[in-house]
Amino acid sequence: MTKFRPLHDRVVVRRVNSEEKTVGGIIIPDTAKEKPMEGEIVSVGPGARNEQGQIVALDVKAGDRVLFGKWSGTEVKIGGEELLIMKESDIMGVIAG
Repeated sequence: MTKFRPLHDRVVVRRVNSEEKTVGGIIIPDTAKEKPMEGEIVSVGPGARNEQGQIVALDVKAGDRVLFGKWSGTEVKIGGEELLIMKESDIMGVIAG
């Protein structure tokens, strides 16, 4: 992947591929599939500045599995890979384990 470092409190997220078959074995075409709202953090910015001008580091780090809102982020293509860039505040939480 091309080196890309997000600014401030933004993160780069790679969507986690969803299962392409239903429990009954029906194959779902890409056009009908809902995009997953789960992903893996690829890279994070240094953090946002608080009122005192100090940088506050993000609570997430590269490698974390996260849940985010359905319409969160901006889809981009970096190095041929489809990724999302979003603010840390768009992330609802980190999936443990």
